[in-house]
Amino acid sequence: PNTGCGGGIPACVSNQTFNSSWPDLPECFQLSVLSWVQCIYLWAVSPIYIFCLKKNKKGYIMMSLLNRFKTAFGFLLWIVCWTDLFYTLHEGNQPPIYYVTPLVLGMTMLLATFLIQFERLRGVQSSGVLFIFWLLCLLCATVPFRSKILQASITDKLRFTTFYFYFSMVVCEFILCCFNEKPPLFSNVVTDPNPCPEATAGFLSRITFWWFTSMAVKGYKMPLEAKDLWSLNKRDSSKVMVPRLLNEWEKEEAKYAEQKLSDQATYAKPPPSTTNHISGGGEGESSPEEVEVLLSSKKVAHQPSFLRALVKAFGPYFLIGSGYKLLQDIITFVNPQLLKMLILFIKAKDVPNWWGYTLACLMFFTALLQTLILHHQFQYCFVTGMNVRTAVIGAIYRKALVITNAAKRSSTVGEIVNLMSVDAQRFMDLTTFLNMLWSAPLQIMLALYFLWQILGPSVLAGVAVMIMLIPFNAFIAMKTRAYQVEQMQHKDARIKLMNEILNGIKVLKLYAWENSFKEKVLAIRQKELIVLRKTAYLGALSTMAWTSAPFLVALTTFAVYVTVDEKNILDAETAFVSISLFNILRFPLNMLPQVISSLVQASVSLKRVQNFLSHDELDPDSVNRNNTVTEFAVTVVNGKFTWGKDDAPVLHNINVMVPQGSLLAVVGHVGCGKSSLISALLGDMEKVEGEVSVRMARYHFFIQRVSLARALYSDADVYLLDDPLSAVDAHVSKHIFDNLIGPEGALKGKTRILVTHGISFLPQVDNIMVMVDGRVSEMGSYQDLLKQNGAFAEFLRNYALEDNMEEDEASDEIIEDDELFPDDALSNHTDMVDSEPMINEAKRSFIRQMSIMSSDGENPRSRSVRRHGCSQRKHSETQDKKKPREMEKLIQAETAETGQVKGKVYLEYVKAVGILLSVVICFLYGCQSAASIGTNIWLSEWTNDAVTNSTMENVQMRVGVYAALGFAQGALLLINCLLCRAYSMLQAAKLTHRNLLQGVLRAPQGFFESTPTGRLLNRFSKDVDAIDSQIPDNIDIWMRTFWYTLNVLLICCALTPMFLIVIAPLMVFYWWVQRFYVATSRQLKRLESVSRSPIYSHFSETITGCSVIRAYGRHSAFVLMSDIKVDENQKSYYPGIVSNRWLGVRIEFIGNCIVLFAGLFAVTGKDSLSPGLVGLSVSYALQVTMSLNWMVRMTSELENNIVAVERVKEYSETKTEAPWEVEDKKPPPEWPMQGNVEFNDYSVRYREGLDLVLKDITLKVKGGEKIGIVGRTGAGKSSMTLCLFRLLEAAGGEITIDNVKISEIGLHDLRSKLTIIPQVRLSNSASMKHLFGGENLSVGQRQLVCLARALLRKTRILILDEATAAIDLETDDLIQSTIRTQFEDCTVFTIAHRLNTIMDYTRVLVLDKGRIAEFDTPTNLISKRGIFYGMAKDAGLAQ
Repeated sequence: PNTGCGGGIPACVSNQTFNSSWPDLPECFQLSVLSWVQCIYLWAVSPIYIFCLKKNKKGYIMMSLLNRFKTAFGFLLWIVCWTDLFYTLHEGNQPPIYYVTPLVLGMTMLLATFLIQFERLRGVQSSGVLFIFWLLCLLCATVPFRSKILQASITDKLRFTTFYFYFSMVVCEFILCCFNEKPPLFSNVVTDPNPCPEATAGFLSRITFWWFTSMAVKGYKMPLEAKDLWSLNKRDSSKVMVPRLLNEWEKEEAKYAEQKLSDQATYAKPPPSTTNHISGGGEGESSPEEVEVLLSSKKVAHQPSFLRALVKAFGPYFLIGSGYKLLQDIITFVNPQLLKMLILFIKAKDVPNWWGYTLACLMFFTALLQTLILHHQFQYCFVTGMNVRTAVIGAIYRKALVITNAAKRSSTVGEIVNLMSVDAQRFMDLTTFLNMLWSAPLQIMLALYFLWQILGPSVLAGVAVMIMLIPFNAFIAMKTRAYQVEQMQHKDARIKLMNEILNGIKVLKLYAWENSFKEKVLAIRQKELIVLRKTAYLGALSTMAWTSAPFLVALTTFAVYVTVDEKNILDAETAFVSISLFNILRFPLNMLPQVISSLVQASVSLKRVQNFLSHDELDPDSVNRNNTVTEFAVTVVNGKFTWGKDDAPVLHNINVMVPQGSLLAVVGHVGCGKSSLISALLGDMEKVEGEVSVRMARYHFFIQRVSLARALYSDADVYLLDDPLSAVDAHVSKHIFDNLIGPEGALKGKTRILVTHGISFLPQVDNIMVMVDGRVSEMGSYQDLLKQNGAFAEFLRNYALEDNMEEDEASDEIIEDDELFPDDALSNHTDMVDSEPMINEAKRSFIRQMSIMSSDGENPRSRSVRRHGCSQRKHSETQDKKKPREMEKLIQAETAETGQVKGKVYLEYVKAVGILLSVVICFLYGCQSAASIGTNIWLSEWTNDAVTNSTMENVQMRVGVYAALGFAQGALLLINCLLCRAYSMLQAAKLTHRNLLQGVLRAPQGFFESTPTGRLLNRFSKDVDAIDSQIPDNIDIWMRTFWYTLNVLLICCALTPMFLIVIAPLMVFYWWVQRFYVATSRQLKRLESVSRSPIYSHFSETITGCSVIRAYGRHSAFVLMSDIKVDENQKSYYPGIVSNRWLGVRIEFIGNCIVLFAGLFAVTGKDSLSPGLVGLSVSYALQVTMSLNWMVRMTSELENNIVAVERVKEYSETKTEAPWEVEDKKPPPEWPMQGNVEFNDYSVRYREGLDLVLKDITLKVKGGEKIGIVGRTGAGKSSMTLCLFRLLEAAGGEITIDNVKISEIGLHDLRSKLTIIPQVRLSNSASMKHLFGGENLSVGQRQLVCLARALLRKTRILILDEATAAIDLETDDLIQSTIRTQFEDCTVFTIAHRLNTIMDYTRVLVLDKGRIAEFDTPTNLISKRGIFYGMAKDAGLAQ
């Protein structure tokens, strides 16, 4: 006997272990190996663990009962071990093993006890290290425990007793180790209202993601809401992540700057920097020649490396995941080896059964271990990805607030938002697969090594097929990507056009252009569908390649293997072990091209983000704000300013000195640089030369375009007012000037700079500055400038007579800014009010009056209190309080599809595809699957030839039938994909989009006022996209995995009917897990997408308004708001990741059970089963985990996406407006001939349930009359025009034009015969934008475009809606004279803001609260001294 332990103890007895049906291990092995395994583990791990614990600062845990018991048992174990040692010493003359083992074990128990206490002091609630240690102790003690029971006689009573003591203590320690300690003192878990249970979860709960179960249960019982989400772990929050990345980035920038300086010192002398920006590391500021010298002499890094910053910030955490991945890759190859042993076991008839059972259990444990390790690797990768996204978004946001205008111009708002949405997302997607870069080659090499062992050189044939498929797949991937880009371009064009249509829907309806725009959209859509069809063809090929690959590889390999050499016999272990190895090989081979392409995409994103972060920043010191010496509050000396350092200067030679407390008016034509001057004072422009200083003795510095009320509350020193008097009626603007801005207003004593177009207030200001082409042409008081008789005097003389007291330019920007910045966004609720202890009475009363004057509201959309920007704060607050509630309701209505998706939605989709086709498609999937099973059953038959030694005769037939079955499977799949993806589902997509478009374009105007444009666009982009590409994908994968899983279970049941007993509970468990997961993950995805859009919308608002934010000094408040929004989003994203891990572990556990039972039943039915069938069932079972997992994922995805069908259908069936054409009531083509218009008892309301806006209007207008319509804001002026076009339908009475009742004819027939120059100021058509450079048309230019349209259209009735409110006086003149000459014989209705434009009209209609107050010629009305007289007097047109 082998005496490995000395003293005659046998170390290895083969018969005792392998050849008996009751195996046992030799005593020496038990005493040495089994006793030392756990000791070696603990001593190896301890140093690293203690080091980590020292760094862990979680606070300490109070000594608990649990802890006391653990410690006591630890001491007892040490005593038990050393009792053995002292007993051996007492006995003397024993083999060395009896001294060594108790000594080592005792020391180890002391170490374990020390760790129990040390963990408590470092705040560890549950220990993985000790859990594994006690588990090893227990497993290793189980063998001697069994041996001692098997031994009939007890020779050594003391050791026998101590061992059982030892065993029971170890069991107790193991059980206690599964429980959690209380949280440490002072930990934030105690203070957090809804902490994430992960932080306090035990080791077992963590490795199985059990801690997530509570949310899964909650999500199953009722739809999750935002309040149910756990707080984000502190380490994942923006507060921790963004600074981590920015610190590394700043180091990189500093390193780059140093390198650049040293290189410049060596090679070039840079010129002195004059522009007012800090170089953000973008470009050096040397002249071109010097740069050339630089480049030729030495290659300098073009920019600081963002990649290096990312790696340093997130690399270490990511590496833990890579460690897991390495482990998982190695374990993957254990199961094929075990399968080989199992098949050999089935073949051999004389091996004891316990060996088979052991193999089955080992397969189960290997698979289980693999599952746990894989999902932890995923967890680390996904969390890294999430952290990278948080940090990148934070970095981009912070940068966007400080980049120069030139930098901002180099990328549009959309592109910058894309950096945040698309590029940050790409980093996130890449991190999840990044490990495949090294893992795929490793897996491929290992698989090839094992395959070579089995098949020898024949394996090269199979590998050749795989390698040939790579370029094929890569080619398809490239083409698909190209098509995707093309499809995105079409989609973008379509969405852009839809956006224009929805924003200008009023104009579209007024001009009856719906059909032509519908055709435009459908033309783009057709191109999109053609590209989608091409993509579907490629997709079908790629699916076929991907599904047939394993078969082709097996076919070529086995065919070569059996034909090369007659001795090569294809038996079961060769075939099925090879197939399971080929299956492993398939994943890395397919992933590699994907990872590489995703790496390429991420590198593009990396460059873009790096470029953006390297942009120049505005110099915060370009405006000196500490000027307290002089008596001037604002001074500019020799100022020269530009928008970008490469652009021509916009302002030249500006010299301004504004005395403290004075009011300076800045006037000049459109585009002369008035607003640029304001920007220059704010530091938003780049200062080329000169000095700017602004006194900042108290409070913030304010620009004020929007909310005058807010300006009033914020007690600043300097007020910059950029044309705040526009877009309000004459009496309102007079009131604002008198009570707020003017010499007697609430702001007297403050320094005010007022940009204005109006000349009526100029006599009351202290100084006037006249600007011409970016220069100051004159400056002085009103009287001085008149005396100088220069440009200003000329300007005044032309206009003073006809416009003695007119109101101002209605700057488009006011409205836009107000839409972009709802009050709360900029003022962070009412902080301005709160920070002011005492608001003086004058301010209060002014605001109160303002709110009364502007609150007799009209169309809520076009004239809201908010738009005047100066409603009383309290008044608006009550409205605001109502508003959030309504908004919440709207938003909930939008996203409240909760609970399980109803069957009727699937039915809708099936109908769109076609019911018969759907059945055929399902049948074909079944056939394809049957062919796939057929090939494998045939293979198992083939391998059984080896047993009967009839291999040689049948080779040709075997290979031929195998090939035929395989190709049939491929062909069926191809036909199916083409039928499914390229034909039927595209038809469904085409149909649903057409119905949606038709439904939206036919909706009445009111629908667009109650539905946000964003929501409609979302339907046209996201939901249509889901129907186009995601739903077909989901259905395809779901069908394939469903049939595959069904096949596996059928095969297993057919081979061993016992399997049916197991399948029932497993499937119930599967169904149960799947329901929990789908319900929870669906809601988490919804919450995640709902919380994602605020990040981007807040970001785009920030970019648009960053000058305002800087002016208010609200930089850090906005950064914080953005961080909070990102964290809010990650709060729902993180449980989403974990829900996938939770699901994966549970579903794979079911898969592993199927492997276990397939193995166990194979062992029990050993005598009746052939090795081929066992190989077949177990290798199938090894694959089933994957398909079970995919099936749940796809069920969930499909449920998420199929909702799109419901959402699109909802808007396809909106209530429509009246028909566009009524065939039997068509008016004659030349109608209207005269242009007579009659209103009879006409009343109208905006929507059901609202008050009437016009009440019992009766009037007659003869053809060719010119009617002016006036009235206070909200009197119903615009409503009258909307009624003529039937954008509002009558609530009573009727309108007739030339004896035709307009309510009886089609809308297009009516609208195409009237012309309007609308108040909606946008040049709507894409071609218009194309002609004029679109967005950049000034307000006046857009209005002129509308006028040109009216001239071209030339109908008998013309309506002008506030057409001239937004234009300087010269343009106004031009428009008025055009109307007088060109539309002389037409009936003209003008809604006037400036009374002077209608003083020569035939009659004037004065509206008051929806009724006719006065209707007569202007002269008669003035002599009557009624409402019109009052308004004319206000405007200085009557005495």
